[in-house]
Amino acid sequence: MEQYKAIPQGYMTVGEVAKRMDVTVRTLQYYDRERLLSPSATSEGGRRLYTDKDIIQLHQILSLKHLGFSLDDIKNRLIPLDTPAEVATALEKQAAAVRDKLENLSECLRELEALRTEVLQMQAVDFKKYADIIVNLQMKNDFYWLIKHFDDQTLDHIRSHFDRDSGKAFLDTFLRLQEEAIRLQDAGVPADGEEGQRFAKAYWDMLEAFTGGDMGMLSKLVELGEFQGVDPKWQERQALANQYVEQALGAYFSRLGVDPFQEG
Repeated sequence: MEQYKAIPQGYMTVGEVAKRMDVTVRTLQYYDRERLLSPSATSEGGRRLYTDKDIIQLHQILSLKHLGFSLDDIKNRLIPLDTPAEVATALEKQAAAVRDKLENLSECLRELEALRTEVLQMQAVDFKKYADIIVNLQMKNDFYWLIKHFDDQTLDHIRSHFDRDSGKAFLDTFLRLQEEAIRLQDAGVPADGEEGQRFAKAYWDMLEAFTGGDMGMLSKLVELGEFQGVDPKWQERQALANQYVEQALGAYFSRLGVDPFQEG
C-alpha cells in the first residue's frame, strides 16, 4: 500500500520517535495538535516524519516538563528565549514554584502523619472527625488532637456556630484566658477582687459566645481538662486554670444572684 512506502533517509516515523524517546505515540500526536512539536515532513502516504532536529527539540520539551514547566510555558515563553539571562530568569521563576510545591508537600506529609496518629488513637472510623482534624491541621491549630475527645453533639455545635476564622479566634481567646487564670492564681490575685471579677466577666463572655444560647454546652468546655489520655502537661495546666476559673465565676454569679450552670 502507498502509506507503507519506504521512509526517506534521515526521517523517522512517529512510532520510531516514540520508541527512541520513551514516550507514547499519543503524546507526540498531542504535541503536534498543540503546535508544540510538529513533524518536519509528511510522507506520500500521509505519515508524520521526524528528523534528528525534532528529536533535539523533543528532548528539550521533555527535560523542561520534568522540571515542572507547563506545556504553555514551554510553547509560549521558553523555547523562543535566546539569551542566558532570559533563560536563567525563567529557570529561577520555576525554581521558586518548585520550592512552593516542596513546602506544600512537606506540610501535606505532616498532616498525613498527624492524621494517621489520630486515627489510630480514636480506634474507630469517623470521617466527620477526620475532616475536622484535617481542617485544623491546615489552620496550623496545635490543638487539633482535642477533636477526637469531643462527642458528636459538641462537634456539630462547633461546626454550626464557627467557621475557620471565628473558630480560631475563639480558641485563641480560650487559651489566652486559661493562661491568664494561671497567672492570676500564681500571683495570689483574689478571685472575688476587682481584677479577678474582670477576668470572670471576660471568661463568661467567652463561654456565652461558645454556647450560642445552648447552656447545655457549658459543661463541654469544663471537660477540656478532664479528657482521658490527653497530654499530661495540658491536663495539669487546665486543672490549674479551672481552679481559679471556678472561684472567679462562683463569686461573679453570686453577685449577680444566678447560677447558669444549674439552670443549664
